[in-house]
Amino acid sequence: MMPKQPKPNDKNALHLAWNREMLTARNARSIADTSTEWSHLERAHILSQPLPLTHVRTHAAILGYGIRGRDLREIGGQLGRMLVAGPGSLTGRYPLGNTGGANVPATEVMPIPDDLQIVLGAD
Repeated sequence: MMPKQPKPNDKNALHLAWNREMLTARNARSIADTSTEWSHLERAHILSQPLPLTHVRTHAAILGYGIRGRDLREIGGQLGRMLVAGPGSLTGRYPLGNTGGANVPATEVMPIPDDLQIVLGAD
């Protein structure tokens, strides 16, 4: 059973934080820094979980990362996750803190970085 999901303190702050992570990921991609891009996509995923459309958009961005890297495992993982991300967010049934990549189980609850806990209202 998944733990009760926190309610974000401020959805505008949540969207701003998500946009900041996605922008940083795009900037890293533009200079071929895949490690930094991945790290910020993971952080964006954690922030996106309470927001159905944003959650799906984040998985689409991770799918793009997998396609660019020709990573068949990531591509397959993201296609599956894109199908369940929106409904999972709508029902509050998502694994808190999960970083969203195919490198971790889709149902694994994970620690949330301290700075993201504040935005998510999980502190």
